[in-house]
Amino acid sequence: MSLNHRYDFVLVFDVCDGNPNGDPDAGNLPRLDAETGSGLVTDVALKRKVRNFVGLVKAETPPFDIYVKEKAILNQTHEKAYIAIGAEEELKRDEKNKGKSEKRKGKGDSVTKARQWMCANFYDVRTFGAVMSTGVNCGQVRGPVQLTFARSIDPVIPQEHSITRMAVATEAEAEKQQGDNRTMGRKHTVPYGVYVAHGFISSFLAQQTGFNDDDLELLWQALEQMFEHDRSAARGEMATRGLYVFKHDSELGNAHAHDLFDRIVIKRKRNVEVPRSFADYETTINETDLPKGVELIKRV
Repeated sequence: MSLNHRYDFVLVFDVCDGNPNGDPDAGNLPRLDAETGSGLVTDVALKRKVRNFVGLVKAETPPFDIYVKEKAILNQTHEKAYIAIGAEEELKRDEKNKGKSEKRKGKGDSVTKARQWMCANFYDVRTFGAVMSTGVNCGQVRGPVQLTFARSIDPVIPQEHSITRMAVATEAEAEKQQGDNRTMGRKHTVPYGVYVAHGFISSFLAQQTGFNDDDLELLWQALEQMFEHDRSAARGEMATRGLYVFKHDSELGNAHAHDLFDRIVIKRKRNVEVPRSFADYETTINETDLPKGVELIKRV
């Protein structure tokens, strides 16, 4: 059943002695707002964790398969869609004309059916949307669920650590070190940070992609538990500390999202100079005089 309500939500998570989202353009240093020193985690990184969680618990099988996953070749997936909708001849014809003036764009009716097949079989397509018009054309999908970058409450100071591996990869390295056999490396961490991201769910777009109540419940579960199944030496301790969902009675919505988000305030306690745990912060939730038609649901 398609959604009949609009949702806006606030996701709060923290990191201790880890790198929540490295920047490949900066030597994998934790992402920062250069002007304020606030830590950043991209929406893409958060969506990746949701995809990984859903793929883990649903075994990457339809209707919960994952479109954007490690080592995927997306055009091969598009071809599967054309085969599934019975448009193999069109695929063969386009393949024959590949490299000529006629490009592999597909025809209108086939593109529509392929897009619908992708939405029905891939959780991340009907949730976040996707551009599937490369090569074999399965169209474009605008997803009902959108996330912002997460930003830390306070500035964070990335730290760089030297690490040692008591082994080398090749005999040449061992000879060069005369048997010492050590490999030096670098590791980047944030000592501690609390991050906040905002999310939006459109019932109108959900109806277009087939995103339903079961998909929504799976999304909440993923946001609550995704860090529990994403452990690594690089990310340290990460945990969801709050998931606050504003449910609107109507599809159009009963209040502005920013007015609702302002009701969730997280601040460092006055007597804490250098925060190092979530206990160093306090969360204030203004539930009085909620706009008519809006319900606040605390998931975490």
